[in-house]
Amino acid sequence: MPTSEKATVLTIENLSIEISGTQVIRDVSWRVRAGETLGLVGESGSGKSMSLLAVSGLLPRGARCSGSICLNGLEIVGADETAMCPIRGAQVGVIFQEPMTALNPVHTIGRQVAEAARLHRGLSRIDAQALAEKTMRRVGLSPEKIPLNRYPHELSGGQRQRVAIAMAIILKPKVILADEPTTALDVTTQAEVLQLLVSLAHEDHCALVLVTHDLPLVSQYADRVVIMKEGEIVETCHEKIGPDTLTHPYAKALFKAAFYNAGPHKKPGKKIVLKVRDLVCAYHRHDRLFGPSTIFTAVKGVSLSIASGETVALVGESGCGKSTLSKAMMGLLPIKSGMVELAAAPFVGGTKRPDKAAMRQMRQQLQMVFQDPYGSFNPRQRVGHIIAEPFYLLNETLGKTQAVSRVAELLDAVGLSAKDARKYPHEFSGGQRQRIAIARAMATSPEVILLDEAVSALDVTVRAQILDLLTDIQKRMGLAFLFISHDLSVVRGFAHRVLVMRAGQIIEEGETEQIFTSPSQHYTAALLSATPVMAFAL
Repeated sequence: MPTSEKATVLTIENLSIEISGTQVIRDVSWRVRAGETLGLVGESGSGKSMSLLAVSGLLPRGARCSGSICLNGLEIVGADETAMCPIRGAQVGVIFQEPMTALNPVHTIGRQVAEAARLHRGLSRIDAQALAEKTMRRVGLSPEKIPLNRYPHELSGGQRQRVAIAMAIILKPKVILADEPTTALDVTTQAEVLQLLVSLAHEDHCALVLVTHDLPLVSQYADRVVIMKEGEIVETCHEKIGPDTLTHPYAKALFKAAFYNAGPHKKPGKKIVLKVRDLVCAYHRHDRLFGPSTIFTAVKGVSLSIASGETVALVGESGCGKSTLSKAMMGLLPIKSGMVELAAAPFVGGTKRPDKAAMRQMRQQLQMVFQDPYGSFNPRQRVGHIIAEPFYLLNETLGKTQAVSRVAELLDAVGLSAKDARKYPHEFSGGQRQRIAIARAMATSPEVILLDEAVSALDVTVRAQILDLLTDIQKRMGLAFLFISHDLSVVRGFAHRVLVMRAGQIIEEGETEQIFTSPSQHYTAALLSATPVMAFAL
């Protein structure tokens, strides 16, 4: 059926939302038809997610909503909780951004998928379980391979996202609201999840609203794209998006920000500051709760080296061993064999291990920025204390005045102010928290910083700011970076060299442009082709 002939399922007209006297959405209007995919795009704080919360009746307490939200002739604005309960799950399915927090950790995935069927249709436990099995197969999770009695923590990120999708579609709702459903997923899993959502919308003839901050990504899947800024719509695109089809300056800037380019790279030094030799990491895992354990080798004989002032990108799908390798390099995970050297001296692994005093001194030279800065901070401590924590590694103990001064310098170096030292982590945005994490990593003036998916959860403009910051710090201080990422569009404009990892092994390495233009491995070519933004860049 042509798009013009499809029935309009969801209509939003002149929607405005005010929270505690602050206008967060202003006169927003859009509509979506059955079988159609609408993309809502914008930076953090643009009002994308707030629009979805308004449709599902989940606005925060104290929010004032005006305008109209019409779902199949039913007005949502002003509806109380009694009226909304039969709508959520049955007519409107919601897929939240982070499945691990959206899923209940103490209930099995089967029980959670079946819950909507039991609540809305009154099905028996057996019938609801049977429907849950059928739905799990639809999202690519065969119960034979992924039993319904598993818990969320036993699944990968992509599998958890599929469970969240199954929960949203089990009753074949009229509208699916997907809020950043692919954040922090690797490129191949991201493509699979998005393709799954679009195909399910077509099969069930329902409307799909896809929220994301990645404009080139959503343009590959959406029939129409609405671009928002500061609570208002600045542009609506009815045709395939490209660099020449956008008219609003903000839309053009958003599109351009997806293609990060640090500009001409400063040539790395000749000194090797970090070397990994034949590193092997293995651990015991239990496939069944009371069954025997098996040995899983996560890293299989990996070797690499990084020179001063060099950025080496480590790319690969989730589960390939990237994060395990980085934590083993830091000495946070045990090493079965092989070794890590810092400035040609043994650090972890091998037979000649440094004593505690030498190890503490060497730890000054190697620091790490984790994927989720908020999760790596103590929420009860102020930012000044968090940044000052690595000072204990220094040979000379800093006095209170010196420590305060040094923290102020670090905050200034990452684009924050000295007064921010007295704030708590929750008072900052995601991009600001990542700057704090970088400041903490710089506290000991290291030679190498490991960046584990440090920009994966940031919107494209904040991501560009953080990468610009890292590039500037590297040029000024000569730092070396091991940049772990699944986002190849970022890697191309940021790294000197690229290492491609698969199933615990480095299968390809080379200069960045050579890897992107003429990869030698089919796996590398598949990663490149799964990155939607590369279609515009290549």
